[in-house]
Amino acid sequence: MTNAAPHTYSTFDGHRRIASGSLQSNALAFKRALEAGAAGPVLVFDDGTGRTIDLDTSGTEAAVLARTAERAAQLESAAQPPGENDDAADIAGPRGRGRPKLGVVSREVTLLPRHWEWLAAQPGGASVALRKLVEQARRDNAGKDRSRLASERAYHFMVAMAGDLPGFEEAARALFAGDVAGFAQQIAAWPVDVREHALRLADSNA
Repeated sequence: MTNAAPHTYSTFDGHRRIASGSLQSNALAFKRALEAGAAGPVLVFDDGTGRTIDLDTSGTEAAVLARTAERAAQLESAAQPPGENDDAADIAGPRGRGRPKLGVVSREVTLLPRHWEWLAAQPGGASVALRKLVEQARRDNAGKDRSRLASERAYHFMVAMAGDLPGFEEAARALFAGDVAGFAQQIAAWPVDVREHALRLADSNA
């Protein structure tokens, strides 16, 4: 069983990164920057998606920390992938009578008759066979999925922070083409914190 990497966030005041780490530390940096009259715009990013998030920084710092802890738990729970043990239990075999396993979602699937016939003939029936097929596809495409998600999160960040910077369109094309060297070249003249963060988010191994 593997442990997921900590969920991180980053805060920028204009093109300068002023915080990186937990949501609580970013919330305090965000609050202090606003109260100090930062030139801004001051934005907090979810490093997992590259998107900005809204934070309520009213009240005392203690109140902000308490409120943000709840928000962080909600965000991280929503982003948590299913556990490997749960997957294994789901596809291990047919379940007995009684309440269905928590976490299993029933939805409509439309297939051709020959598909249903094939699924019905598999050990454990259609549901177990479908779960096995999905898990195999997830494993087979894991690398491509990581690359796609990395490109998407870097792009979301770039739109918010670098949409008016030179070479943005060329950088976006290189990003989605998987041209790592070309992407780095196009953003080489960008402000250092923006450039480094974009490269970090675009790294599918990060």
